[in-house]
Amino acid sequence: MAEIRLEQVTKLFKQVRAVDGVALTIADGEFVVLLGPSGCGKTTLLRSIAGLEQVDAGRILIGGRDVTDVPPRHRKIAMVFQSYAVFPHMTVFENIAFGLRMAKVPAARLRQQVTDAAELLHITELLSRYPSQTSGGQRQRIAVARAIAMQPQVLLMDEPLSNLDALLRLEMRAELKRLLNEIGSTTIYVTHDQVEALSMGDRIAVMRSGQVIQVGDPLTIYDQPTDRFVGGFIGNPPMNFLDAVVERRDGGLVAVIADGGALPIAEAPDGVAQRAGRPLLLGIRAENIEIGGSRSEAALRARVLVVEPLGSHNLVTLQLGHQQLKATTRPDERIAADEDVALHVDASRIRWLDRETGIAVDGPSAPEAQAETAG
Repeated sequence: MAEIRLEQVTKLFKQVRAVDGVALTIADGEFVVLLGPSGCGKTTLLRSIAGLEQVDAGRILIGGRDVTDVPPRHRKIAMVFQSYAVFPHMTVFENIAFGLRMAKVPAARLRQQVTDAAELLHITELLSRYPSQTSGGQRQRIAVARAIAMQPQVLLMDEPLSNLDALLRLEMRAELKRLLNEIGSTTIYVTHDQVEALSMGDRIAVMRSGQVIQVGDPLTIYDQPTDRFVGGFIGNPPMNFLDAVVERRDGGLVAVIADGGALPIAEAPDGVAQRAGRPLLLGIRAENIEIGGSRSEAALRARVLVVEPLGSHNLVTLQLGHQQLKATTRPDERIAADEDVALHVDASRIRWLDRETGIAVDGPSAPEAQAETAG
């Protein structure tokens, strides 16, 4: 049992709250990603869980045991750092075995655990080599193998792929996901790369300014951001946000977009209907906007500013009244700059937010999203 429970964990550096009252539960065997921009506190939180930072308030429990004041070596964890941190004077075998030797593991068991870890990482043929005789991707595998050879209850990973090139990162993402599914350790993975977070994690905890803003599975985080920060940080391109006012017309609701037209809303959440007549933000993903079709039936019309061919799709920047937004089209769809086009928005995929606070009004608020449990 390796459930991790953080209870209002706070870490101060002088007057700066690097981690500010984080409450989070990670289930046994779960893979949770801490995601956020540089300086948001995700690495400090990870180091606090590892015992490398002493927290100023709150508790950290691993497997039901309070480890807040327990030294790192007694927490039954393993950590993989951003740098490979392999010893150049040791063979790959000795690098993987280093932690086991420090723990005085018997020789036969040590060899078996090193061999098993090497097989999982597909580096068995490298065991007799030195790190200088391996590639960057292989050295990263060595670092991961050293961690899992310890058979830890908890595996902590701090941006382990950031030093690899794009192709190696893609390969290692798939390898790590397969590996972590196989070994079943409770894993916390720190990254600022949203693609890594969305593609790898069972759940994502989005952080900003030392706080967890939203926790959820990748699809929920992507489709239902709890506030404007999350919607703008997750996704490439980020979610579009348009100034709009919901009005009642002819017994129904329409979203009037500033200088851009009116969009009928067949079904609006209660939180939106109650705010009729008040300024809101309309959030919509680029892939939920269709360009073209009948202009007479289109609720919105816009002018094309830029078309960016990206191979699998085109990314189109549009001017809608005084606001800009982005949409995607098929790569074979012919659209040119300065062209006037019709826009068809999937109203069921709209995310509504308060214009002043940026907090969603059609779903859980930020405090509610933070006070979650391991689902």
